Amino acid sequence: MNDEKKKLAKEKLVEYLTQNGHRKTPERFAILDAVFGFDSLFTLAELGNALEDQNFHVSKVTLYNAIHLFEQLHIVECHRLGGASLYEVATKTGNSHQICTVCGKMTVFNSSKIRAAVEETHLRRFRKEGYSLYVYGVCSSCQAKITRQKNKKVKNEE
Repeated sequence: MNDEKKKLAKEKLVEYLTQNGHRKTPERFAILDAVFGFDSLFTLAELGNALEDQNFHVSKVTLYNAIHLFEQLHIVECHRLGGASLYEVATKTGNSHQICTVCGKMTVFNSSKIRAAVEETHLRRFRKEGYSLYVYGVCSSCQAKITRQKNKKVKNEE
C-alpha cells in the first residue's frame, strides 16, 4: 500500500515538474523517498537526519522548499502544534489525531464513524479533498502520573 502511494506521489511530482518547466532534481526525489520512510509524524530536522543517515546531504532551504511543494501537491500534510511543525504523508480520506495537552504527544487514530460523517456532509460549492481532526485530552501515561502525584500529596497531608 505504501509503495503504491509512493509511486502515485512520484507520478504527481513528475507531472507537476514537467508541466511547470521545473527541473527533476535528485534532491527532490531523495526527499520524497525519505518522507515515505517514516511510519508516523516527523519534523524537518528528522527528515534532514534521515537523509544524512543515507549519506545524502540537502540544505535546509532545499528541504523546506521541497516539503512546501509536497504540501501544495497534497503529498504531505503539515500540522502546526505548539509552535512546532509536524509532517506526515497525506491520506486521501483524512486523518484524526489525539493530542495530549500535558506532554504534547500526538498520535493518529482511525474512526469509520468520523470518516463517514465527513463523507456524508454536503458542503455547498466546495469539493472536499480531505480533512484533519484534532482531539485534545490527557494521555494514559500523563493521567497515571497525575494520579500518582495526587495520591502522594494526599498521603503527605495525612
